[in-house]
Amino acid sequence: MIDLETWLPLLIVLFTILSILLLSLPSTFGADQRFRKNGSPIETRVQVVVLGDIGRSPRIQYHALSIARKGGFVDLIGYSAATPAFLRTDNRRLFLLFAPLKVIFQALSLYYTLGYRTPPARWLLVQNPPTIPTLLVAHVICFIRNTRLIIDWHNFGYSILGLKLGVTHPLVRLSQLLERAFASKASAHLVVSNAMARVLRDGWGLKGPVLPLHDRPFFQFQPLQNSQRVEFLARCPQTASFIDVIRSGSTKVLVSSTSWTPDEDFSLLLDALVSYSDIATSIQSQLPEVLAIITGKGPQKDAFLSQIQMMAEAGKLSRVHLRTAWLSAEDYAKLLASADLGVSLHTSSSGVDLPMKVVDMLGAGLPVVGWDKFEAWPELIREGINGRGFQSSHGLCAALVDLFGEDEEPLRQLRKGALLEGQKRWDDEWDPVMGKLLGFCK
Repeated sequence: MIDLETWLPLLIVLFTILSILLLSLPSTFGADQRFRKNGSPIETRVQVVVLGDIGRSPRIQYHALSIARKGGFVDLIGYSAATPAFLRTDNRRLFLLFAPLKVIFQALSLYYTLGYRTPPARWLLVQNPPTIPTLLVAHVICFIRNTRLIIDWHNFGYSILGLKLGVTHPLVRLSQLLERAFASKASAHLVVSNAMARVLRDGWGLKGPVLPLHDRPFFQFQPLQNSQRVEFLARCPQTASFIDVIRSGSTKVLVSSTSWTPDEDFSLLLDALVSYSDIATSIQSQLPEVLAIITGKGPQKDAFLSQIQMMAEAGKLSRVHLRTAWLSAEDYAKLLASADLGVSLHTSSSGVDLPMKVVDMLGAGLPVVGWDKFEAWPELIREGINGRGFQSSHGLCAALVDLFGEDEEPLRQLRKGALLEGQKRWDDEWDPVMGKLLGFCK
């Protein structure tokens, strides 16, 4: 026989705890919130999430701006700077130790922000990667708040984790399984390439809409007139002292934007510049000097700066000048439009993502040479038309020698192709895909 006097207090406590939990759940987006009293639809509200630095997530910024410009309400959620320092480490063993703490911290903070600091929304747009804990928290919030989940695929989270731990590591395999499981429950998927769409549809068997939405340059990336180019180069700290030799054509400006992460092999560019300098001082003395400006910041920057200094002190870069920069968005766009050639070192951990930096370069009318040994590359760069590919430092050096040689026609033709490709803009791509999905466009 059940002793009520013993169990009744415990049941009361459990019922009280359960009631408190239910009452404290986040508010829900209901059908009554989708229409005004007169029956007309209310403005669309979208939570846009990146579990990283918003300033280094241009695609997410563009989504938020496009939604707002269409009359929707946006809650843009992410870090105002890099991930908190105490959660970052490049040491593999420490990573395995800190990773669970990082996941717990991020999961709790993201759940609180999505559930309690922002009102309920009809849509939740999440950048992936990072996958863990972003997609888990997103699914929980969508279930509680009656919100529809859209995953914006920039790459695969497990493939990036594989750069740190190795592709055969058990955690990488577990990450892939979780990523596929979470992906199967989303309402829709945006992808940056047709190749990625094929992987999700055919390889992963996703049933929801998988919509290619290629990155395109935003409005600030525009070509400059020659007078505007000279004015910018004359005031930019990295180029001001070279303005006379740039104007005369005896020095070419090369730009590479990097996040200084493992999926970009910066040694390729360094080795190519060393080889170029050697050729310019021995075999082809008519070659111009190169002012190489490396923009961006990231975990491996200091190590490469030390390597650059050692090479310069050894006399290996006598015809090359290397400068680093961290510029405002406006000045970065002008630097791209003022350069002679852009370099992409993105190697693609998955083979199906595309570097946003190349899109920005093309938008500014800047021809590009880039690492092309991955499946999605031809979707962005047409060989010999708006850019060139390489697969080694020797290949990159050969491209520089050819494009900066006495015959200016190859570089001129690439610039024409870049200008043509750059006419395709973000709104032209966004409106018929995301705009239609959210109900802004027919």
